Amino acid sequence: MEMINLGQFELVSNAFSFAIAVMGAATVFLFLGRSQVAPQYKTAVTISGIVTLIAFYHYWRIFDSWQAAYTVTATGLTATVHKFNDAYRYVDWLLTVPLLLLELILVMRLSREETVSKGKSLATAAALMILLGYPGEVSNITGERWKWWFLSMIPFVYIVINLVSGLTKSINSQPESVRQMVSDARTLTVLAWCFYPVVFVLPMLGVGGAEATTYVQVGYTIADIVAKAVFGVFIFAVAVRKSESNA
Repeated sequence: MEMINLGQFELVSNAFSFAIAVMGAATVFLFLGRSQVAPQYKTAVTISGIVTLIAFYHYWRIFDSWQAAYTVTATGLTATVHKFNDAYRYVDWLLTVPLLLLELILVMRLSREETVSKGKSLATAAALMILLGYPGEVSNITGERWKWWFLSMIPFVYIVINLVSGLTKSINSQPESVRQMVSDARTLTVLAWCFYPVVFVLPMLGVGGAEATTYVQVGYTIADIVAKAVFGVFIFAVAVRKSESNA
C-alpha cells in the first residue's frame, strides 16, 4: 500500500462515505418502492435493493478498513500495522455484478426460456470476469496485471456484445412506452461497466504511487454508484412505467 498524503486520505474517505449514504438511501427507496410496481416486476426491484444493500455493507467495511490503515496525527498521516483490505470490493462485485444483469433481464419480462438462458450465460460470464480480475488487482507486477486484465476482458467483451447486440431484438419487443427507457438502461450499464477496466489499467499507464491508489479507489467508487444505485433507480422507473401501462 503506497503512502498517501492527508488530502488524498480525506478524498478517498469522503468518497467511501458518500457511497455508503447513496447505497443506503437507494436500498430504502427500492424496498419501499416495491409496493408501486406490479407483481411481475417486484423481483427485479427486490434484486436492485439487494444489490445496493450488499454494496452498502461492503462500503461500510471498506471505509472501516481504510480508516484503520492510517492514523491522522498533528504532523500529517502515518500508516498503521493494519493493511487496507481491498478484497471487500471484489467480494462485493462477485455477488452484485451477476445480479445487476439479472435486474435488466427480469424487468424486460422475457419468456421463461429466454430469461433463464440469458440469465445463466451473462451471470456466469460476470462471475468469471471478477474472478479473473482479482489476481491482477492485487499484483504489483505490471506484466501480471496486464495478463489478468486481458483474461478478464474476454468475458467482459462477451457481456458487452450481448448487451449491445444480443438484447436488441428483446428490447425491440418491449412495449413502445418503455422501449427507450429499457434501451437507456442497457446503455447506462455498458457505459458504467466500461469505466472499470479503464480504472484498472491506470497503474499500468504511468499513474503510480499514491496517485494511483487515490484514483483507483475514487474511480471504482464512482463507477459503483452509477452501476448500482443509479441503475437500480432506473430499473425501478422502468418497472413503474410498465406497471402503469399493464405491459
